[in-house]
Amino acid sequence: MTEPLLSVRDLSVAFHQGGRESLAVDRVSFEIKRGEIVALVGESGSGKSVSAASILKLLPYPSASHPSGQILFDGRDLMEASEPELRGVRGNDITMIFQEPMTSLNPLHSIERQIGEILALHQGLSGAAARARILELLHQVDIREPEKRLTAFPHELSGGQRQRVMIAMALANRPKLLIADEPTTALDVTVQAQILELLGRLKVEHGMSMLFITHDLGIVRKFADRVCVMTKGEIVEAGAVEEIFERPQHPYTKKLLASEPRGEPPLLDESKPVVMQGEDIRVWFPIKAGFLRRTVDHVKAVDGIDLTLRAGQTLGVVGESGSGKTTLGLALSRLISSKGRISFIGKSIDSFSYSEMRPLRDRLQIVFQDPFGSLSPRMSVGEIIAEGLKVHEKQLTSEERDGRVAWALEEVGLDPATRWRYPHEFSGGQRQRIAIARAMVLKPRFVMLDEPTSALDMTVQAQVVDLLRDLQARHDLAYLFISHDLKVVKALANELIVMRNGKVVEQGPAAEVFAAPKADYTRALMAAAFNLEAAEIGGVRQ
Repeated sequence: MTEPLLSVRDLSVAFHQGGRESLAVDRVSFEIKRGEIVALVGESGSGKSVSAASILKLLPYPSASHPSGQILFDGRDLMEASEPELRGVRGNDITMIFQEPMTSLNPLHSIERQIGEILALHQGLSGAAARARILELLHQVDIREPEKRLTAFPHELSGGQRQRVMIAMALANRPKLLIADEPTTALDVTVQAQILELLGRLKVEHGMSMLFITHDLGIVRKFADRVCVMTKGEIVEAGAVEEIFERPQHPYTKKLLASEPRGEPPLLDESKPVVMQGEDIRVWFPIKAGFLRRTVDHVKAVDGIDLTLRAGQTLGVVGESGSGKTTLGLALSRLISSKGRISFIGKSIDSFSYSEMRPLRDRLQIVFQDPFGSLSPRMSVGEIIAEGLKVHEKQLTSEERDGRVAWALEEVGLDPATRWRYPHEFSGGQRQRIAIARAMVLKPRFVMLDEPTSALDMTVQAQVVDLLRDLQARHDLAYLFISHDLKVVKALANELIVMRNGKVVEQGPAAEVFAAPKADYTRALMAAAFNLEAAEIGGVRQ
């Protein structure tokens, strides 16, 4: 039998803080054969990324050490390699692509300069030879009209294009092993499918091996050859993908496989009052040009959308980035200007000013995508949740406010005693519960949920979906649920709007749209989201 390309044996990673040593990775062992894709799966904090960074000794923590372990790559022990030897391996034999390309690419350098830098450092290419190789790489990763993209900066590219540039940089030196650390998490489902298809094709063409780090089991099932399941710094189960998915042995693996959002939304009750209604909603942003900055055209972010949302109902709004989902939610919430008629709890609010809207704000709340970015790090959890009460219910005493904060925390399944702690002391799922509690404390009628689960692990996603469904049932809430994750939307939404380029592609009862989508775009979204071929969706071939 041939030796594996990579063999990690008894790897441990320790962090040293305040004179104490804590193990982030505990005696992990796995192998990657030549031409094989191995997936490392687990929740945030399980040790996946730390294990991967250890392969190239790229741990970003000065307090980290390796108490034990061997990392054999192509017969060489990288743990014993000198820094010059490691520089020869990094970028040449082993390369990495990361979750968020915008933070990995230099915002001040063009695409040509960033890829050219790699070619100059590792291959000595410059001038016309370097440009020819850059164009070849951009062609390989399916970037359209690459000649026009050479001078582009990262902010001028879409998320999918930026990730393709990262892949081109990783492939520049024809590596033997590609480490992909959550490379599709920040992408829309259709772009995600395209990137996975691209990686699979390039793996075959280049004969690469791949270590694929993710928490998305749907991707693993379709993409990987073998899988290693990690939790709390240990690999608890490993084997062929089919074996792990069909016959999981460890309780944690079974928990992960059962963690996809499940259940059905409540039946729509047409007798319940209408909470939010929109007719011909339009949000057009002017495009100005010339010396006098005259309006020459418009970006039609939202273009003629009608909707009705009743108490106890969830309206799902899905589509790719840039489709107008969030803009629609902001328009309905009267946080941006729009045209068309908007009615909230029986009042026409489309012409309301800022001061006229203020008395209604307590009944119209928002939960954002990033629970850490939307919570002030300088305020305790109790202060964060009570802030809205100080504005909208000034008559409450401090004791009454504190009681309402405790009630809100109990409503979202958190211990009220934690209200003296700060956001950084909570996990991602707990922080999202705090953000939901901040909205719930004002006892709203309408809640706009803008990608509230996209930054969370699968198991935490399922918990938040169950929480939202429970809160809706208890308080008769109307949800506008904005997401590109169709699995989550399917578990929550009664009605569905599919948006593209500001327009409605398809609209109707969610169960009907999921069962038999009519539009090609909707079928493509569902094929990508549920890891199916488009022909399998609704029994209709594209």
